[in-house]
Amino acid sequence: MKTIKYLLMLVAALLMASCVEDKVYEGPSTIKSVAVNPEAPTSFDNVTVTAKVEGLQAPTKVTLEYTTGASAQTVEMTGSNGTYTGVIPAQPDGTKVSYKVTVLNEAGYTAVAEKDYTVGDKPSDYSQLVLNELYGAAAEDAGKFIELYNKSDDPVKLKGVTLNKDEQLTWTGIEGEIVMPHSCFAIVGAKGTTERGFSSGFSAKKSVLVELFDPNGKKLDVFQRGEKGTAWGAASLASVKGSWSRCPDGTGKFMITDPTCGEKNPSTGTADDTVVQ
Repeated sequence: MKTIKYLLMLVAALLMASCVEDKVYEGPSTIKSVAVNPEAPTSFDNVTVTAKVEGLQAPTKVTLEYTTGASAQTVEMTGSNGTYTGVIPAQPDGTKVSYKVTVLNEAGYTAVAEKDYTVGDKPSDYSQLVLNELYGAAAEDAGKFIELYNKSDDPVKLKGVTLNKDEQLTWTGIEGEIVMPHSCFAIVGAKGTTERGFSSGFSAKKSVLVELFDPNGKKLDVFQRGEKGTAWGAASLASVKGSWSRCPDGTGKFMITDPTCGEKNPSTGTADDTVVQ
């Protein structure tokens, strides 16, 4: 009789237990993966960080904290369905960026993933840098310019690049001066009339020699009008009203065109027989 009573009590307890709803597991979310795009960032790239998150409790806040050796910066990541993104601004070449993704879920638990990357620029291909347009006919020296063009698919840094005019150094590139792919860079202002202009004079009616060199002193390109004679600039030539422009940009011969400082050159112009091509 006692055995039967015990069995009945055990069955009742099991039935009651089966009627009680299982408690949902509470714990931190799982950060399945963290990735950056681009995978090999350069100093020209903003970096998108993407985190894949799983768990029974939905995230209530996902943050991205990054540091470059100074104080940390925090941005809130956005997204849905388990995918969240945040952006780290472009950083200088060689910078090590440490970053941390933190996920707070609705149960109050926190999950953290930490990673880092180092910014690395491709070496500049100076062989793709050329003289593109030269303008010496402006009424004021501040309006005269020499334009460079980058024919490559990657940026070219101008630090250490030099220009000689009439066989004398007239301009040297500094940190932060860059020519973007298939774009031009104008050096505006003769005789030091502007902060980053070239130091010599530039006339549209005399012989002239302009030479472009990479940071190692290798000659990249030359513009020559007329001959040296006893000295460059000594020979008087027919005055040119416009500028000497490569038509088209980067690859064409120098032609006389209206000046297009910092903009695309015309597809054609007027020939100048005194220019050595």
